[in-house]
Amino acid sequence: MSYDFHVGQKVVCIDDKFKHVSIDQLIRKGTIYTIRWVGEYTHYVDGTFIGVKLEEIHRGNDDGPEGYGAADMPYRATRFRPLVKDKIATLRKLLAPTPDAPAEKVKVKKTEKV
Repeated sequence: MSYDFHVGQKVVCIDDKFKHVSIDQLIRKGTIYTIRWVGEYTHYVDGTFIGVKLEEIHRGNDDGPEGYGAADMPYRATRFRPLVKDKIATLRKLLAPTPDAPAEKVKVKKTEKV
């Protein structure tokens, strides 16, 4: 998966399920958020991942009973996708020929005289 996120970008949550976590993580599937930070993050339990912090949510210190001591820990970028305003335009781009790929020639059957 490509992470082409940037600060100020609108994203949609696509995964709000956290395994083995009973504390509410505040994000909701289908909700639109604004990115305030994006980058590589290393956590001593979860490892290194591309993370995002959201304008709408400030997680504070993760120092509760299930916490890991992280301050305002980012969410994994894989939990979000960019907000697409014009879905048809996105599909049209898939059909448009790209400059590095030649247009496909279509074979046309000649009409036969009977």
